[in-house]
Amino acid sequence: MWTEKDNKLVREFRFSDFKEAFTFMTRVAFVAEELKHHPNWVNSWNYVRIELNTHDEGGIITSKDREFAQRVDELLK
Repeated sequence: MWTEKDNKLVREFRFSDFKEAFTFMTRVAFVAEELKHHPNWVNSWNYVRIELNTHDEGGIITSKDREFAQRVDELLK
């Protein structure tokens, strides 16, 4: 579930291992390139945290971020 925190959409993900986490990150990277909108993220072994906001709009949450979050959610289906 995405939450709003400090003008960011934030979601944490846990996977079975590093390979699964990295595969997910690769798929997210393709979405980022397609949308020309890139996340801030953290990865440690099976953990990934994604933070979204729009730097061009002063670091606030915009429709670009909500679309990105929806596309990430679709990757998990």
